[in-house]
Amino acid sequence: MNKIFNFMRESSTARFFIPVGIMLIVFGVVMFVINKGNQDYLEVEATVTNATIFEEAYSDADGNIVEATYSVDLKYTVKERDYNARLEGVSKYNVGDKMKIYYNPKDPSQITQSKSLILPLVIIAAGIASLVGGIISAVNAIKKHKQMKEQERSWENA
Repeated sequence: MNKIFNFMRESSTARFFIPVGIMLIVFGVVMFVINKGNQDYLEVEATVTNATIFEEAYSDADGNIVEATYSVDLKYTVKERDYNARLEGVSKYNVGDKMKIYYNPKDPSQITQSKSLILPLVIIAAGIASLVGGIISAVNAIKKHKQMKEQERSWENA
C-alpha cells in the first residue's frame, strides 16, 4: 500500500499537468478555428448607445479585486445601413464612446470585438508546455518508482 501511495504522490504533478495541457490545447484549437473564421471580418467604428453592468466587481478567494464587466449596446453603419448589436462582458464604456469592432461582410449583423489569432496560439503553446511538463514528470515518477523497486530487491538479496 505504501508503494502505491508513494507512486501516486510522485506522479501527482503529471496527473495534474497532462489533463490541463490537453484541455488547454483543445480550448486553444476551438478558439483558433472560431477566430480563423473571423479573419475576413472588416473593421468599423461603433458608438456605445447604452452600457449596463454585466457582472459586478468582486474580490476572489485570494483577495484580488476582479473588475466589473459591462454589457454595451452598439450602433454602427455598414454601407449606409445602421445596425444595432450588443456585446457582453466587456470593459467599462460610457454612452457615446467609440469602439472598434469587426463585422462579417456577408452578414453585417454578426460582429466580434477581436479577430486576433495570437491568444489562441498562446493558449495552445501553454497547453503543449503543460502536456510536455506532465509527460516529463510522469517519466521521472516511473523512473523513481523503478529505482525504489530495485533498491528494495537489493535489500531483500542482502
